[in-house]
Amino acid sequence: MWIPCLVRSTGPDGEVRASLGDPLVDDYLRFVAARSRPNTVLATAYDLKVFFSVVGKEPARVSTTDVMEFLAVQRAPRRGARVVRLEDGESGLSARTLKRRLASVSGLFAYLLVRDDVDVRRNPVPRGVGARRPLASGARGVPLIRTPRTLPRVLSPVEVDALLGALRTHRDRALVLAMLLGGLRRCEVLGLRMSDVHVGERRLFIAEGKGGHQRIVPVASGFFASLADYFGHERPDTDAEHVFVVPAAGVDQVLDGARQRAGFDHATCHQLRHTCLTRLREAGMALEAVQAQAGHRSIESTRVYLHLANGWLAEEYVRAVNAIEHEIAERVEEAEN
Repeated sequence: MWIPCLVRSTGPDGEVRASLGDPLVDDYLRFVAARSRPNTVLATAYDLKVFFSVVGKEPARVSTTDVMEFLAVQRAPRRGARVVRLEDGESGLSARTLKRRLASVSGLFAYLLVRDDVDVRRNPVPRGVGARRPLASGARGVPLIRTPRTLPRVLSPVEVDALLGALRTHRDRALVLAMLLGGLRRCEVLGLRMSDVHVGERRLFIAEGKGGHQRIVPVASGFFASLADYFGHERPDTDAEHVFVVPAAGVDQVLDGARQRAGFDHATCHQLRHTCLTRLREAGMALEAVQAQAGHRSIESTRVYLHLANGWLAEEYVRAVNAIEHEIAERVEEAEN
């Protein structure tokens, strides 16, 4: 019986490598590494490790029944049957995580199907379950995993002020403002290089965006003021090309401490980003401009900020209701005359 063991290493060019001890799986991970970001490689390797640890079979012996049993195990209660998440009412693994793990497994078998030297005749991961009524040719049935569409949490102006007041250094303030005023992701903040900062234009060049995509974004002057204080008073005298001399885990530690001092238990890096993009939309920024600022590849990812921007929805509702009431009043007036 093969017991997967995740081994992470670094190649001669600094690339991230991952292996699980099975030749077919490790070939696939090398294939993923050649076309994906390091985080994607590690996430895929971990998902496959979890799957094969539960299934207990080599890839060529995995069946659809094994996949369905894996789903059942992952959906089993983890903190007792009476403890559920408020987000989706489930007690097992979240639907989003489970969907990602199945995507990793499905990707592996799609890769193996392309190879002629592997005894895999079909992908054991079903695309969905059958619908109650016959569907047109080529149509899909019910999704195997339904993921809830939930709105991300944003910080109120009072919470933003409390968080900023709880920060202790210029570096920490500049880190937070990059996300809060520029909408940057944590990895984008940590990836900033000295040459990426265009002070005169009040812009940042994002060279390490999600999926390897690059963009140039404007950021408010408050960020650059904090950055200048950091450069002038705190940044160590080093030849490091990155703007922020701090490990990735250090950002979480900064926010953990600030949250504790501010007296609330939320305000993650992504919530800071969501807060920025929501406020921009509330202030009237076009959805396409918000998309460019966020670095979203699809406008669908940006539409969530229409729902978060409560002022926009209220204004649209009032405008529509006024038009309806005006039309009703005209009809009443015509009937009376």
